[in-house]
Amino acid sequence: MTMNAPLTPALNGEILVNVTPHETRVAFVENGVLQEVQIERMRKRGLVGNIYKGTVRRVLPGMQAAFIEIGLERTAFLHASDVLCPDSGDGERERCLKEVGGEEEPVAGEGRSARRPHDDIDQLLREGQDILVQVVKDPLGSKGARLTTHITIPARFLVFMPDSSHIGVSQRIEDEGERQRLKAVLTELAPEFGPGGYIVRTAAEGVDDESLGADVAFLHKLWAEISARASSEPAGTLIYEDLPLAMRTMRDVVGDELEKVRIDSRETYRKVQRFAEKFIPELAPRIEYYAGERPIFDLYGIEDEIQRALERKVQLKSGGYLIIDQTEAMTTVDVNTGAFVGHRNLEETIFKTNLEATQAIARQLRLRNLGGIIIIDFIDMVDLEHRRQVLRSLEKALERDHARTHLSEVSALGLVEMTRKRTRESLEHVLCSSCPTCNGRGTLKTAETVCYEIFREILREARQFDAQQLLVLASQEVVDRLLDEESNAVVELEEFIGKPIKFQVETLYIQEQFDVVLL
Repeated sequence: MTMNAPLTPALNGEILVNVTPHETRVAFVENGVLQEVQIERMRKRGLVGNIYKGTVRRVLPGMQAAFIEIGLERTAFLHASDVLCPDSGDGERERCLKEVGGEEEPVAGEGRSARRPHDDIDQLLREGQDILVQVVKDPLGSKGARLTTHITIPARFLVFMPDSSHIGVSQRIEDEGERQRLKAVLTELAPEFGPGGYIVRTAAEGVDDESLGADVAFLHKLWAEISARASSEPAGTLIYEDLPLAMRTMRDVVGDELEKVRIDSRETYRKVQRFAEKFIPELAPRIEYYAGERPIFDLYGIEDEIQRALERKVQLKSGGYLIIDQTEAMTTVDVNTGAFVGHRNLEETIFKTNLEATQAIARQLRLRNLGGIIIIDFIDMVDLEHRRQVLRSLEKALERDHARTHLSEVSALGLVEMTRKRTRESLEHVLCSSCPTCNGRGTLKTAETVCYEIFREILREARQFDAQQLLVLASQEVVDRLLDEESNAVVELEEFIGKPIKFQVETLYIQEQFDVVLL
């Protein structure tokens, strides 16, 4: 089952925007509870949605991919499936688009590509070729940005696809009459402005023809400017940059359920207000400047929530808890009953804990911005009806997530496998770096283990080199253990090698670090 929703704040939803000279943070609050936070730093703005004029550096037929130079630190990655079908003039490209894409609503840079099975990468691209590409995934870890040649440009109500003539309507608009009306309006409007295809966004539901026409005109004008720049600028140039976070948030917000938008920067408030008055007039009255003495993120304890979102353990109200581990390959979520003992029997306790966990998991995925493969280990349930209800509860909880998710059934091992579309770094990767002490392992060798490593190194050194005595440099914890619990072993080792051993504390050494010096 696949789900994809636009950004839709719930009833009593608020958006809080915290702006400093170096960073913008946006918090999405529903019924007083933080659901999502986005962070954009001036020195490291996200690239998703940006359009570049690139150069093909390497074509790799074995991977069906190419590396594209777009002026970033690392070359970007373009898979053959993200390269448009050549237009054969017989409608083949449009058939490809429909087969691959369907009619879901893409966000900025999230276009659908079209490729026939026999289109190999070396038939589509050649080294040294200039190519217009759009970023669909930010660089993540050691990986470069992910690209597509299927350009998409979002506006308030529409997403423009310059290389298509297909007109689709967001799956979130369920009323068939409204879907047909919107499609008919676009079919009539599109030829007046020139070629191109459109996806009608969820925000367009109930919108009049004039507003849709204004979006079409704006998108064609913007595309003309992009095309002109692409023709004149050299390769490796940024041709089009998506909106800053504050404006992008306003553009992508959907629905009348948003109560207010509070911004703590007067300058940003004025910019957002002008943007809303021009493009989203119905939202403008709900935007306000926050001048309170309390920091805006303290209104709902958001700073504390962000801090908790960086921890492995998530406490549930019942006494149960989650353990969330983010790795390179996937994210795992383990559900535990903890202190919750229930009131009836074990199966009922497990069922209630798992049900509560579904809500917490859906929120944590949004809050932490976890993507890729996610494995959830619910507590084992014997009752098949309980399994079904837990899975449906998770599915329902994920409906409000703006990122596309795919949820599988419970596996034979009792695991739920799911995916969540990842376009930007997770909250942990934005705010944290690997621990320099453990290098990201999350564990350190015990002092006892290090002592035994020191003994082996002393034996090795004593056999190879001639010295009067040996000096061991180590951390305080290790030296304390050598002089206390391991003192008898040290005496025996001195007698065995026939040389005295001295110890010296090095305050800058971590617990695993030591040196054996010959004197």
